[in-house]
Amino acid sequence: MPMTRCRTAQVLGVTLVSAILATPARAQNRLPPIPAAELTPAQQQAVADFRAARMAEPTGPFIAMLRSPEVMSRARALGDYLRYKTRLTPRQSEFVILMAARSWTQQYEWAVHYPIAVEAGVKPDVARAIAERRRPDGMTAEEATLYDFCDELLRTQAVGDEAYSRMVAAFGEAGVMDTVGIVGYYTMVAMVLNTARTPAPDNGAPRLPPLK
Repeated sequence: MPMTRCRTAQVLGVTLVSAILATPARAQNRLPPIPAAELTPAQQQAVADFRAARMAEPTGPFIAMLRSPEVMSRARALGDYLRYKTRLTPRQSEFVILMAARSWTQQYEWAVHYPIAVEAGVKPDVARAIAERRRPDGMTAEEATLYDFCDELLRTQAVGDEAYSRMVAAFGEAGVMDTVGIVGYYTMVAMVLNTARTPAPDNGAPRLPPLK
């Protein structure tokens, strides 16, 4: 083989290997659904418990968590409270969930909760600012309190006295703990989804831009 053709083949080979290493790995769903016939008795029970509690099939993070059915069941039970029963209104709760999803650039979590948040009353412009990691204009007073508290917690892993005092005044100590619980739970869910590389649903929700 002539030298020029040899060099060309080497360049093409390196380019192909680089493309294979760079692209598919990110798109691959590492922990897809387990076929029903392959579920262990413990996994079958976890699925049955999920169906009874949520009146739905496991999706998203719970498909990945099913590898450890005890983790899945306990996470689902915690989520039952933090998603539906806290002292925060649905609008406030979904606002906080969007902030957690943005912090972890979790596309599945964002795609699922963006339309729920908007339907619950979060303004699209406010959600867009969260996606772009800007402090939103046009927030309600309580949204502003939640934003400053959650932003500080997620960015610095701590909360100063001013943000904490405003949260207690607006939501009480129990509301503070519920908010921390939502941030922590959806951070865990984001970590599961990022580890599993669970693909986001194609539901028309805007994607999160990469953080700079």
